[in-house]
Amino acid sequence: MPRGLAPTYPMKFETILVRSQDSIALVTLNRPDKLNAMSMVLKEELVRALRELDADKVTRVVVITGAGQKAFTAGADIHEFQGRTPMDQWRMYEHGTLYDAVDRMSKPILAMINGYCFGGGLELAMACDIRIASSRATLGQTELNIGIIPGGGGSQRLSRLVGLGNAMKLTLTGDRIDAAEALRIGLVDEVVPNARLEPRTFELGGKIAAHSALAVRLAKAAIRASTRLPLDQGLRYEQTLFALAMASADKEEGVQAFLEKREAQWKDR
Repeated sequence: MPRGLAPTYPMKFETILVRSQDSIALVTLNRPDKLNAMSMVLKEELVRALRELDADKVTRVVVITGAGQKAFTAGADIHEFQGRTPMDQWRMYEHGTLYDAVDRMSKPILAMINGYCFGGGLELAMACDIRIASSRATLGQTELNIGIIPGGGGSQRLSRLVGLGNAMKLTLTGDRIDAAEALRIGLVDEVVPNARLEPRTFELGGKIAAHSALAVRLAKAAIRASTRLPLDQGLRYEQTLFALAMASADKEEGVQAFLEKREAQWKDR
C-alpha cells in the first residue's frame, strides 16, 4: 500500500476494498483465495463502487487491482455458470454489465495488473483506460478453454487493442502470454518490475490527477469516441468538446498561469 493511502473509505463491501490516497481511489478485488474470481456479488459491488466514485468530488482517478500476490483476477467465477440458462444470461445483459459500468466512467480508470488476468478479468482490464502490468503478470482470453466465448467485450475490444490477427490467435487458442508479449502486441501499456507496480501506477495516476479534472474528462471522452465514430464524426465531436473547454474557468486559469510562469490552480469547471 503506497504511503499515505487511507486504510478506510466510507463505502463498505463484502468482496472488494476501496481505499483512497489524496484524489486517487484504489479498488481491490478481494477474493485472493479464489484468485479474485468475479462472482456476481463482486461484479455488483464493483459497479456500485464505480458509480459512487464517479460522483465523488474528491476522487479524480480510479485504480483497479487484485488482492494477494497471484492474481488481478482469473476471470468470472466459473462455479456460477452451472445451471445458468440463456434467459438468465440475457437478463444480466439487459440490466447492464460491469464492463458497461467501467466504459461509462467519466474519470480515468487504470488497471494495475499484478498477476493472473484471464477471461473476464482481461475484459475488465481492457475496459479500463490504461493498463500497467507487473513483469510477472500472465494474460489470456481463455474462454474457449471451457467451451464458451468472450461475453464481456473481449471479441470487440481485443482486436481494437492488438489487431485482428493477434485477437484471433489469443482467443481461438486460449493461450496465456506473459507481460512482455502483452506489451509487445499492445495489450498492456507499460510493464514494470513487481516491486514497482504500485508506485509507478500511483505516479501515473498522480500526473493525471494534477491536471484540470474537467479537461481530463473531456479529453477522455474524445479519445474514447475515436474507437466508435468514423473519422469525420470523431473530429466534429472533438471540436465540440474543445469549444466546451475554451468556455471553462480552467482554460482561463491555465492560460494565465502559463503566462505568469506559475502552477495553475484548477477550479475543475
